[in-house]
Amino acid sequence: MNIKTKFSVLYVIDGLEFGGGERVFLQLAAGLKKRFDISVASSGGGIFEKRVRQMKIPFFPVDMSRKLSLDPILQLRQIIRKNHIDLIHSQGARADFFSRPVCGNIINICTVAMPVEGFDVHFIRKYIYRLFDSLTERKVSHFIVVSDALKQLLTEKRGIPSHKITRIYNGIETAQYHPDVRDCSIRKEFNISENIPLIGAVGRMVWQKGFRFLVQAVPCVLNIFPGVKFILAGDGPELGYLKALAEQSDIRENIIFTGFRNDIAGILSAADLLAIPSLSEGFPMITLEAMAMEKPIIASNIPGISEQISDGENGRLIPPKDSAALSKAIIEMLN
Repeated sequence: MNIKTKFSVLYVIDGLEFGGGERVFLQLAAGLKKRFDISVASSGGGIFEKRVRQMKIPFFPVDMSRKLSLDPILQLRQIIRKNHIDLIHSQGARADFFSRPVCGNIINICTVAMPVEGFDVHFIRKYIYRLFDSLTERKVSHFIVVSDALKQLLTEKRGIPSHKITRIYNGIETAQYHPDVRDCSIRKEFNISENIPLIGAVGRMVWQKGFRFLVQAVPCVLNIFPGVKFILAGDGPELGYLKALAEQSDIRENIIFTGFRNDIAGILSAADLLAIPSLSEGFPMITLEAMAMEKPIIASNIPGISEQISDGENGRLIPPKDSAALSKAIIEMLN
């Protein structure tokens, strides 16, 4: 007979892309696995599963790609019963939707890093998402948010009592991101000499990251600094559109699209400054990474980022969706 000796925690996230949420769960799992029985349920076959398994943490593949399916709910219920889970910690709309109905009397913690209000979907679909979210919110024992702006949203717009919400800022691995990192491999890989200014941008290639406005800002920068290069690191559904936009603007030779990269510290080491043209954020890690490496930052003045950067003190803040303001700030900083 097996005797349970540790409190068991199941992390649930869709894992369809590898982003900040997946990274935070990896941080938590690594930090807590000695004290608790940690396991993870997520869509399988990707980077997230690989990293979880490398940490010797049990991984349960649950296909969350289909929005209107009962299979994930049934799978999670079986995982919970078979493994005697004491607490479920979910993040993301899909993971929340599938995990909340099966929690029963189990403690249910929900991290909100990007509320459904910020999704880039048709307003009808967004309404449906929000409806499902509101119907299951009562199942949540406690909410974790990554910024004060998100806590305000949950209390003022959703009516969730403040005592049920804790703000915990995202953190980074400072052993990997620090000013002493000197990585010449990126410039060598893409044949960029040391005297060429390099503007970096990092993130998933999705609408919320606003990379199209950075691409639109490039021609104005090149009018003043013809040799400048831009490096955009990341993958996602907007990547093809961004490449086409660069081709149409005849600036393709000045923009390097790297696709997904594991060496973000190397990208930041090579860059002279970082642009974060996001339209919606929770509390982005790339800002923290660049600050830890003492890189100048130009970013959108939006909730989340404005809790990280004070304009003119530790970075420059510009209006979102404003390519002209972005190009002007880049030119000023290069000067």
